[in-house]
Amino acid sequence: MTSRPKRPTEDTSSGEDSAGTDTGTPVGTGKVGTGKVDTGKVDTGSASKGGARDRRAYARRDNRDASHPSAESQERADRRRAREDERAKVSRSRRRAGLIAAAVLAVVLAGFAVVYLSPVLTVRTIDVRGAVSVSEDEVIADLAVPMGEKLVRVDTGAAARRVASIPSLASVRVQRMYPSTIRVTVTERVPVVFVDRPDGTHLLDADAVDFAVAPPPPGVIRLVTDNPVTGDPPTESALAVLDSLPEPLRVQVGEIRAGSASDVSLILFDGRTVVWGDRDRSERKSAVALALLSQPGQILDVSSPDLPTTK
Repeated sequence: MTSRPKRPTEDTSSGEDSAGTDTGTPVGTGKVGTGKVDTGKVDTGSASKGGARDRRAYARRDNRDASHPSAESQERADRRRAREDERAKVSRSRRRAGLIAAAVLAVVLAGFAVVYLSPVLTVRTIDVRGAVSVSEDEVIADLAVPMGEKLVRVDTGAAARRVASIPSLASVRVQRMYPSTIRVTVTERVPVVFVDRPDGTHLLDADAVDFAVAPPPPGVIRLVTDNPVTGDPPTESALAVLDSLPEPLRVQVGEIRAGSASDVSLILFDGRTVVWGDRDRSERKSAVALALLSQPGQILDVSSPDLPTTK
């Protein structure tokens, strides 16, 4: 008999699998022996789920970016708001300035109407102050401001110059006193010396201004110089010496003479002469002269006060 060849038998034992043995298990079962096998189906599912998670993460980040703008965007927004606030502030300031200007204009127009159109602010009184030897009528006449004149139209400077033309006045001030008064304040000249001239006795003040022809008041001293006017050196020197005299010496002086600026002499009421010299060291000279008045002699020379002499 012809014998048939034997078919190889399959080993179904549970021994160790040899390398590369295919168990025949379908792909996707996930199990080989006792361990888990990472199949292609599992990898595909993981990638799909990961992509979904990434999309959701991007969406959440986009939402956060939308709700939390970047620093640059925030800075642009802040600058835009600042510009808008500044424009609003400027607009409010302009409106306020316009209202103020309108109010000021209204006040100015009202003031103009009161000052120039109303009969209230007109000259109804002239108040003269400081006049003693000069009459108020003379001051008012030279002031030349008519009653009823608009107060604002009175030229106080020109009015003061007109009044100052009166020789006896040293200074003049003219003021508007609202609502209806012009005030004139004058300072009269004070005679210090008098000069005898062919037309009478002329009174001079401390600046050698010849301002009146009248009898000299008590205490006014005669001045003897060649040219008794303002700016004359001998006259100015004599007036400076006279101004420096202490009262106990001054009351004894009846006349002051000046041949030159350095040749001033005092003539006392008792006839004695005090040779003074120039105006320098007048305080020292006055003290020496008072001391010499108790000494005999008709001429007391104090021109050199450290070496006085009597004759």
